[in-house]
Amino acid sequence: MLLIAQNHFQLIVEVGLILLATMIFVLNLVPFSLSVVTFLSLFLSGGFAILFGVDLAFLILSFGQHEFTHPFGPIALLAIMTALASLKVMEESGVNVARLKRIVYILLAAITIFGGAMHRSFLLLWFVGLFIGYTIISKSFRQKSILTLRRIGMFFGAALVAFGVLEIVARISGMEVFSPVLRISRLAANSLSSLKLVVGNTWLIGHDPSSSYWSNSSGFADGYISLPMQFILLFGLPFPLFFGLLVTRKDTIDYMLPGIFGYAYDFGYLTFLILLLIVLGTIIVGLMILREYRHKRESKNRKYLGKEVLLIGSLTGFVSQAVIGLFLFNRTVNGMALLTFMFLGSLVLAHTVTIRRDSNEAVSR
Repeated sequence: MLLIAQNHFQLIVEVGLILLATMIFVLNLVPFSLSVVTFLSLFLSGGFAILFGVDLAFLILSFGQHEFTHPFGPIALLAIMTALASLKVMEESGVNVARLKRIVYILLAAITIFGGAMHRSFLLLWFVGLFIGYTIISKSFRQKSILTLRRIGMFFGAALVAFGVLEIVARISGMEVFSPVLRISRLAANSLSSLKLVVGNTWLIGHDPSSSYWSNSSGFADGYISLPMQFILLFGLPFPLFFGLLVTRKDTIDYMLPGIFGYAYDFGYLTFLILLLIVLGTIIVGLMILREYRHKRESKNRKYLGKEVLLIGSLTGFVSQAVIGLFLFNRTVNGMALLTFMFLGSLVLAHTVTIRRDSNEAVSR
């Protein structure tokens, strides 16, 4: 009974620990060579390009859409940055990757177009992720930094052009779902009231129960931050859930505010501070391990090449999702996207443990 979660917060913690343990075993028991990781990254990149393209086609044809970019956008970023890092390793080894590079850039362009047209928040996640990923790659391979004024200007220019194209498409087609301006106007009109709700009712642990939608609220873990509803229903857990028309109540926080306010409101300032420390710690640990992998590669040890490029991709996805989710859109780190966030974090932290197969002894780095 002690292992059965009593609220949303406990369930999130338990699932996070299970994911971490799983990733540790997978990373150590599966032979992640450079060729295997490269193949998987290309396969996933192609799969996400098709998935986002089909979802966009359904939206245009009015068949309904699933918005796969929310939960799978960071994983698509993981895949494409892992592929780009693999190309860099192969180039260093003298391999001709011209054809493979064209395939990767075609997939990158496809995901950018299909995912960006599907949702504006994905476009922000994608551009920020590419910027972070290229920076990590340049540092890992001791190349000249990409952080020049010209490239920063190109980055912002590309983002503005992409949003401008979406707005033009929305005006011409009459489909407001593509309009970034509409999204910004909604945020401007509703964010202030949502912010007042959160700031005025958030406590050190939890929030004022009377401010919650639920009449029997405990003032902690009321479901504003949760794992996917289908996942909770699968185990028959009696937690408060926002579904159907009630989703609009959840959107007061989930849609209108950054994650820092959503997590603080549902779990309290203290819990949110711990979350920030965990996120920051995961990023620091990932960068430290990446530096160790670089040292091994430069020492002609090719054993960890696959794990190195995989870490570059997973760290890029995790950092990008953390930035967008915690500081811009709570929805990017909530629901199914929260499961993705914990998966990426677990994939980064799993590199801290190596299982010695000869003695079955787990040794922390």
